[in-house]
Amino acid sequence: MTDDHVSVPRSSRGTLVVTFDDSYVWSFTTPRDGSWTPKGWRVAWPELLRTRLSGTTRVRVADAEGPLFEKDIAFGGNTDPLALRDSNGYPLSIDSAGHLTRSFSDTAQDSRADIIEGTRRALVDLRHAGFDAHLSYGCLLGAVRDGQMIGHDSDADLAYLSHQNTPAAVTLESYAMERTMRRLGWRVIRMSGADLKLLYKLPDGRNVHIDIFGAFHVGETFYQLGGRSGDLPRSALTPASTITLEGIELPAPADPEAVLAFLYGPSWRVPDPAFQNEDPPGGLRRIQGWMRGVRTDVVGWNEFYRDRRSDVPWQPSAFARWVHRRLDEGAAVADLGSGTGRDAAWFVRKGRPVLAFDISGAALRQTTRRLTRAGTDRSAVRSLALNDRRSAMVAGAELARTTTPVNLYARQLVGCIDEEALDHLFLVASMALRRGGSLFLEFSAGRGPAPDPSALISRVDVDKVSAAITARGGIVDEVVVEPGQDFFDQPDPSIARIVAHWHHAASSPQPARKDQP
Repeated sequence: MTDDHVSVPRSSRGTLVVTFDDSYVWSFTTPRDGSWTPKGWRVAWPELLRTRLSGTTRVRVADAEGPLFEKDIAFGGNTDPLALRDSNGYPLSIDSAGHLTRSFSDTAQDSRADIIEGTRRALVDLRHAGFDAHLSYGCLLGAVRDGQMIGHDSDADLAYLSHQNTPAAVTLESYAMERTMRRLGWRVIRMSGADLKLLYKLPDGRNVHIDIFGAFHVGETFYQLGGRSGDLPRSALTPASTITLEGIELPAPADPEAVLAFLYGPSWRVPDPAFQNEDPPGGLRRIQGWMRGVRTDVVGWNEFYRDRRSDVPWQPSAFARWVHRRLDEGAAVADLGSGTGRDAAWFVRKGRPVLAFDISGAALRQTTRRLTRAGTDRSAVRSLALNDRRSAMVAGAELARTTTPVNLYARQLVGCIDEEALDHLFLVASMALRRGGSLFLEFSAGRGPAPDPSALISRVDVDKVSAAITARGGIVDEVVVEPGQDFFDQPDPSIARIVAHWHHAASSPQPARKDQP
């Protein structure tokens, strides 16, 4: 066992469970999660866990037969106790989605009761509003197996059966659901066209996520967000039955066992904390094409801004100062991917009208606090999910109608998003910059190791970004690639800066490019 990985004998196959000081931390499966070496399987620690491995703890690795390894380990050579806990002092673990969070196994009974009460309230509100909602995924699995929440799980899972039969109608219905739940006082995060997340505040300060997955039939095929697709008759889902979870009776599918076999396969009765489903590729492509807007990194960024916000410098970045010198006095700025708000607040103090956009709720709250202290109303802060075309077009439409032309500013955003979101970024620019203003980008470029936080940011090819701008009708005015500063203002050997605009192409000069070692 090292600071980077766990080595497992080649004879060990199946699920292995890791605990620190008797608290569940992580589970993995060989050979799925490991790489082969002559001495056995090498399994890397999850990135979000690896960054927290500093200190001494009692590590146990066990399979279904019992412990395979148990020893005190000083990660990072640090002899102080390892503190793998949240801000409220509760143990953390890696959940099935790879997030570092507090699991039900380390949740007190009164808190578990609070979670079930939140789940019950969500189901009551959904069903009273006319949505055919029921327990699903881990909540349903735990209820059927032993009437309790699964210990290594960390959120509550619901599904609702849509009676619409086209993906567009399902998406419209999901947006109606979102508006209904907001009116009822719920905090809601949209994860895709038919996938919502409710945030339920517990008395101990923890926010529990209650996921609501859309489920629907198109023709004879059943689809459920989370990527499932295949044969499951409507009669297995509705009318709802009831089932008991942690002593509370809650709505369940008409045939819970048939639904669990569909969701988890025929071996669903056998506990497997490292379970990962292999969804049909065709169904995944259809769901992605129909619903889009997936927000796979929202939780990761929320965790980052909760746990490592103090690592982000408070002063404005060098890029912010560089852009400020190029803009006319009083020119407006829209900060896309505002993070902690460090640059947005500095622009305000320099007398610039500012709008700030981010996908992370934790980042938006930090940006709001900084902008408020800088003298700007909290209404200047917006949510923007670039994988969601609807969200991108709303932002583009608003920016196109500002009192004066706006300049778009995005530092280290390009390396955090995929190709679809990158295209939507330049869709926003094409809408916002037709009256004037420029797009200013800075990102880690070229090849080599990803900059920190490497689990959330990648290096991006400069020519690829320039081509994507051009494809959306933009004109690249300047490209600079030289040593600079990364997300944390640490030295980075290859930082790209791109300036572009959306005026008529006939009057634009050829882009100048400067490359330095």
